[in-house]
Amino acid sequence: MNASLLTVLGVAILVAAVLFIIAIARRRGSRRQRAMRQLLDSADALEARLRLARSEIEAVAGDHIEDPVQDAMREMLRQRLWLREHGEQAQIDELQQVRTSIDEARTRIEQQLLRIERARAPVT
Repeated sequence: MNASLLTVLGVAILVAAVLFIIAIARRRGSRRQRAMRQLLDSADALEARLRLARSEIEAVAGDHIEDPVQDAMREMLRQRLWLREHGEQAQIDELQQVRTSIDEARTRIEQQLLRIERARAPVT
């Protein structure tokens, strides 16, 4: 092989390697963006359910009781602060763990709301 063919082949391999690295970086970036978006969607859904839970509890028990939703709202604030401070540097699996935690909290709230609804239902 002559030198110019080897040079062209070397440049082609280098360009292919750079394109491959760029494609991997973009894929990783989109995974991160997707994980962040899913986490924020879960946090928004939990916050909405917590607000509903608070109003349902107040409707049943009045506003003279200790607010059982307060701790969950504080935890939600803590998660959002963590996300603001560490979200950009967090690994994708860390973001997914936070989302799982939020989804589990929303499931617990859903169960509590279901119990409240059953307690409010007229006995037949």
